[in-house]
Amino acid sequence: MSRALPKYNKRRVALIGGAAAVALSGAVIAGSALAGTPDKSSGTSNARTLAASPGTITCPDVASKLPAIPASAQAEVTRNLTLLQTQIQEANKRLVDTVGQGGPNFVNNAILGPLKDKRVATINRIATAIGRTAAKPTGLDSLAPCTLNASGTATNTGGGTATGTASAAATPSTAATQQQSTGSTGTTSSSAVGTITCPDVASQLPAIPASAQAEVDRNLTLLQTQIQEANNRLQTTVGQGGPNFVQNAILGPLADKRKSTIDRIAIAIGRTSTKPTGLDSLAACTLTK
Repeated sequence: MSRALPKYNKRRVALIGGAAAVALSGAVIAGSALAGTPDKSSGTSNARTLAASPGTITCPDVASKLPAIPASAQAEVTRNLTLLQTQIQEANKRLVDTVGQGGPNFVNNAILGPLKDKRVATINRIATAIGRTAAKPTGLDSLAPCTLNASGTATNTGGGTATGTASAAATPSTAATQQQSTGSTGTTSSSAVGTITCPDVASQLPAIPASAQAEVDRNLTLLQTQIQEANNRLQTTVGQGGPNFVQNAILGPLADKRKSTIDRIAIAIGRTSTKPTGLDSLAACTLTK
């Protein structure tokens, strides 16, 4: 037999019911909030947005400035045009990875400067390839400097744009080739900042096929030029950046350049002979004080 609840019991039941309703709505709200929380996969778009914040490196287009390319040079030109694009992508990645490092000139010294050096060498190889069977294009060096598009601070590092024939970085002199083949590991300096030295590559090569000799010599000379440029950069940037400046701005980019150049040597030999392996271990250089 049912009994009517007293009034105060009814109020208590109502209060309990209200509390349950509030708790339930809170759970619904919390569930909605969790449902709206992006999962880890959405972090990709956020990372891209953040990565863009340091700015973007842009470079003059080289392909559109080239003359008609002889069929015999097409493969080499295409390879180096692709390399130019890869260099820009690597520089943009370095820009993102090194945000906040170094002083006010870090981007110029650690990213734009080395990128320009790489582009000069690559553009010169394009001009040389075309010039073997047609008129060698001139003035392409002016396309080497790149700029940082940002809210920014960095400026174009290519103040003096070179014009004319390809530079010595891509056209080896006999003296430079001999210097490389005798086991020279880099220029010396009496400065207190030290000297950059690198493992000798020429002495580690197997017999070089005659068909690859010119390309190997050209890249051995380029290795020597890269060491000289790095030592020059070491002298001109004394006191800049923090404790890791030399590693990030000079030794790191130099190792990247040397790896690419050593790879081209191995590929040139491998076209008509056994491709040498293990040469990548010679890419890294050290600072000797």
